[in-house]
Amino acid sequence: MTDTAFLLNGTPVRISGGSPTRTLLDYLREDQHLCGTKEGCNEGDCGACTVMVTDENGPRALNACILFLPQLHGKAVRTVEGISGPAGQLHPVQVEMIAHHGSQCGFCTPGFIASMAVAHTQGRTDFDTTLAGNLCRCTGYAPIIRAAEAAAHTPIPDWIHSDKVILSAQISSEGSGEAESLSGAFRPTNSDDLADWYQQNPTATLIAGATDVGLWVTKQLRDLGPVAFLNAVNDLQQIEQTPGHLHIGAGVTITQLRAAITPLHPSFAELLRRYASEQVRNAATIGGNIANGSPIGDGPPALIALGATLHLRRGDEMRTIPLETFFLDYRKQDRHPGEFVAGITIPTHAPALRCYKLTKRFDQDISAVLGCFNLTVEVDKITQARIAFGGMAGIPKRAAHVESALLNQPFTLETLHSALPEFAKDFQPLTDMRASSAYRLTTAQNLLIRYFHDLNGTQTNVLEVAL
Repeated sequence: MTDTAFLLNGTPVRISGGSPTRTLLDYLREDQHLCGTKEGCNEGDCGACTVMVTDENGPRALNACILFLPQLHGKAVRTVEGISGPAGQLHPVQVEMIAHHGSQCGFCTPGFIASMAVAHTQGRTDFDTTLAGNLCRCTGYAPIIRAAEAAAHTPIPDWIHSDKVILSAQISSEGSGEAESLSGAFRPTNSDDLADWYQQNPTATLIAGATDVGLWVTKQLRDLGPVAFLNAVNDLQQIEQTPGHLHIGAGVTITQLRAAITPLHPSFAELLRRYASEQVRNAATIGGNIANGSPIGDGPPALIALGATLHLRRGDEMRTIPLETFFLDYRKQDRHPGEFVAGITIPTHAPALRCYKLTKRFDQDISAVLGCFNLTVEVDKITQARIAFGGMAGIPKRAAHVESALLNQPFTLETLHSALPEFAKDFQPLTDMRASSAYRLTTAQNLLIRYFHDLNGTQTNVLEVAL
């Protein structure tokens, strides 16, 4: 059995034994007594536990509360204590937070510092995005944003640069290239090893980003039994573009997916900008988003509207199905024992795809209603229609009756209005804490009208509409 080895604030550490689902947050506070990293929500929502994690692809901001220790093997972690220099030198973002009075009670400050330090290292200045996953209840965001702006063009400290050098010299992120039993968990490095192991352990839990599975441990206190960590399965993390199509491996993170589809499907990419937070997008994978089967997951409605095909693997057998047929009922999917999501394929051309997400707050919130529309209009007539919704049923689901009412009709406002009653045939949404049934049905209808205006050049994005 291989130890879990990583750098912690520049110092190599090794962990032998223990539970493979122990979180980094618990390890930092209980074993290392690094209590600057705070426990707030313990579900990846507030950002108080944010740390900087660096590997061969550079630094990322991640939530320590839902990050399991084996996921860190071969990486470098910096907490707020290590974002300062070895001799106590302050990082530029720390200097500016003091100068701009960006901290009041201080509980959220270490997480903000970690997110700001990552953005600083990456040279990013889109702070409304990079800091959307860090919640502040007392200071407010204005002085924090001013601090980030002031630090933006200062040099990156040498000790932040040193992590990649130490990593390559002391800890191999690739290991032997063979599957390992890592701190009590299986860690495959390719999909062949994963397929063999999962066929023999079909009741095991597969963990990619742990952004959902992590809550099974922190909130439900579940014993997950045998687990496999998939973050080293490199062949599931590839994006390949072929003429007319994009193949996306199941292990591709939401951050990577958004970067790949921005020039192809900008509306889908903008939807993914509102997928949870920066920290969650950096860990969550599109395969996990699909396999999870949530009726309010952000990815599937857009993928269904695109006509995505899903690739499943069990042992040496591969199976390809339309994505919409994968979802059978609430939390029930067309997936055989020992079968896992290997990837998806989507078309690269869908100029009329639009995705609209309705939530109580704009950033980092779960959808009340998510509608994705993809109509093909030829000579002012609707020749193809794919409309999919999340939050309207127990599964991500196409609006089949609405589609039928639109097909072969002129693309006019009158046509779309005449199709609105069909929504009630497709969906009987529930009332819950996020929205009432009546609200969901009405807003779904309104989104079809919004789609018409959007395609005809009217600004419908609340961030772009001007009075």
